[in-house]
Amino acid sequence: MQTITAVARHAIEIKKSRFLVAAAPVSDEAVARAFIASESDASANHNCWAYRIGQIYRFSDDGEPSGTAGKPILQAIDGQDLDGVAVVVTRFFGGVLLGSGGLMRAYGGSAAECLRTVEKIRLTPQVETGLRLVFSDHGLIKSRLERIEGATVLSEEFGAEGVFVRCLLPADQADALIRMLVDLTSGRLSLDKADD
Repeated sequence: MQTITAVARHAIEIKKSRFLVAAAPVSDEAVARAFIASESDASANHNCWAYRIGQIYRFSDDGEPSGTAGKPILQAIDGQDLDGVAVVVTRFFGGVLLGSGGLMRAYGGSAAECLRTVEKIRLTPQVETGLRLVFSDHGLIKSRLERIEGATVLSEEFGAEGVFVRCLLPADQADALIRMLVDLTSGRLSLDKADD
């Protein structure tokens, strides 16, 4: 499974209709909806879209015949094994009817072409982990976490006893990475949960 690394754009004219495509990486539904709203053009005839975030997916034909726009856009996302992606295809009607098959090819094809042009990265499954640190180990552990590919520091809470770091670690390496972090601190680091 992959995602795209940046916003991508593509434009194509098909039988006098102009199709403008914008695709973006999205982390959740709120981000996807905000992207769709920002890319939709009120002066256009149709702003059709789709997104996939894990098992969550949505699409809209925005007035085109049912199944001719949003679903082909989603199929373009799924066809390239992408996740965490939203795509908006804006159509300015040029006066020539495309028919159902033509619309499906236009929306799906333009979305697929846009997605083919953008750089992709492999998605790494992550597990959330809480780390309790003494103050003296904070800089060392934070620096080490920043150098681990697929690791992300979500938050840091400073208290009287030390620092609680909530982070995401690559799922396939989490146990080994935690052992390494414990060893780096000579056993002073402990695993904890955010609500403890």
